[in-house]
Amino acid sequence: MSTPAGRLFGTEAGADLVITRRFRAPITDVWASLTESERTARWFGPWKGEAGPGRTIEVQMTYEEEQPWMNMRVDACEPPRRLGISAVDEHGSWWLEVELTETDSGTDMRFTQHFDKSDLGSVSHTGPGWEYYLDAFVAAHEGAAQPDFDDYFPAMRAYYENLRPE
Repeated sequence: MSTPAGRLFGTEAGADLVITRRFRAPITDVWASLTESERTARWFGPWKGEAGPGRTIEVQMTYEEEQPWMNMRVDACEPPRRLGISAVDEHGSWWLEVELTETDSGTDMRFTQHFDKSDLGSVSHTGPGWEYYLDAFVAAHEGAAQPDFDDYFPAMRAYYENLRPE
């Protein structure tokens, strides 16, 4: 388990939860782990459909109870640097962005979940979940053992309950 790394930044509409990870790999390889169905299946779940900005794909959440499929809209796709997706389900609205930046030592990832003011109370639940999924992403990319969700929730909940926008 990693130490909670999320930061909350105030916005006009609410706040952005930002979590970063670093990879010792080229940006194109990290992008492939983020966007190719057979690779997303290793850390989140596979997806099907015709991807592209403005299109909707179906994503299976294989690490969630009952492994549900959900519709996700591709809002932005700028290979190999930026992916934006959104969805609405019984747990709320999800507006997510991932930005990749290549460095001399590999690739930096900046994951952002945008929250409306009315959704800020859910940060205490979603923050630990994204920490888990991003660590699962790193583990899958590096061929390491997958993390255990019980190490993230409820262990990180207090950190995220006390997180305030900067």
